[in-house]
Amino acid sequence: MQFGFIGINYKNAPLSIRDITSFTDVKKLKFFQEVETIGIDQCMVLSTCNRSEVYFFYDREIQLTQVQQIYKKMFSEAQLEDYLIWLIGENAISYLFRIAAGLESLVLGEDQILGQVKEALDFSRTMGYSKKELNKVVRDAITCAKHIKTELKISERPLSVSYIGIQKLDKVCGICGKRALVIGSGKTAVLALKYLYEYKVGQVVICSRTLAHADGLKREFTDLTVIPYEKRYEIMKECDLVVSATASPHLVVRREHFTPIHPIVFLDLATPRDIDTTLEQDSRIRLINLDTLQEIVKENRLERERLVAESKSMITEDMKETCTWLLQSRMDSTIESLQQRCSGIVEDSYEYLDRKLQLNQREKKLLHKVLNASLQRLLREPIQELKQIETKEEQDKYQEFVKKLFQI
Repeated sequence: MQFGFIGINYKNAPLSIRDITSFTDVKKLKFFQEVETIGIDQCMVLSTCNRSEVYFFYDREIQLTQVQQIYKKMFSEAQLEDYLIWLIGENAISYLFRIAAGLESLVLGEDQILGQVKEALDFSRTMGYSKKELNKVVRDAITCAKHIKTELKISERPLSVSYIGIQKLDKVCGICGKRALVIGSGKTAVLALKYLYEYKVGQVVICSRTLAHADGLKREFTDLTVIPYEKRYEIMKECDLVVSATASPHLVVRREHFTPIHPIVFLDLATPRDIDTTLEQDSRIRLINLDTLQEIVKENRLERERLVAESKSMITEDMKETCTWLLQSRMDSTIESLQQRCSGIVEDSYEYLDRKLQLNQREKKLLHKVLNASLQRLLREPIQELKQIETKEEQDKYQEFVKKLFQI
């Protein structure tokens, strides 16, 4: 029995392909039923906005090709030849461990994927397509991922300049409950808005050269106040913090046009600069700009690289136990058959002796116990040896030998 993976993800397939290869619960069940017809009874589908992947156990190499064909047939409207990827054995297990830990996510180290892996396993179990092998591999991946997240906290080292800027802003002045002005309405400004609300900003006022564009943001941010761009200096005096992220080739906040009446912090996310750096000559003004943030981004990137390398080492170590367990579990059916055969021998011997000897009830119980214990003692070492066999080839050889020897 081998572990396999097949699917597409954001790294190898564009959004147009991912959109039409998404698994609904109905499609998942249909896929399970299709692969069951080719002899695969353990299967899990992980379907998110960034990936549509299938994890399964198979016995014969031809089943890999058959699973690929079923996947393609399921989404026949998509041309998947150039996008489908697949892995087998330890490579597939390693990939699942990295998926659960968020190391293969668009946002490195994100937490959402771990819950999605759990849900995927729960669905397979509920539908009856997950047995002890799939449960073991996925649960080990989940346990390892939790360990990595607890120990290393990769997601706490962001690389988004907008997020780092808001994070820095919060450290400098505390965003919660404050009044903020956002200048600009492009992608960077919208990201900054989202993060400000995440940090529970009190009130947000926005202005943009394109008033209609700024007004349009009220559909997403309903309590947003929009003001004309020309009134930015006027409202600025009432704010605790200002975030500027425009595409203007010129400064949008000049020192000669603004004198604060209380302490205020500026976050400049624009290139070229939006905010006059000489504003900091006023002791009531604190300026955070891209020069400061890029240093943090660089530090975070280096730290992330170190943490990712450490995560992969942890995965390699944790995988050893999983792979050993899987290898040993291949002998379980042989060992179980051997134990059943020996139990039959015990019962046959007991019945024969019971007929030949005049035994009371106590003696019968003792005889049965001695016969069973003797045979179990005889089997103990051979069973341990069977469990320790380290290669599939040797396992196949010994399985055949045991079957012939004990006629099982």
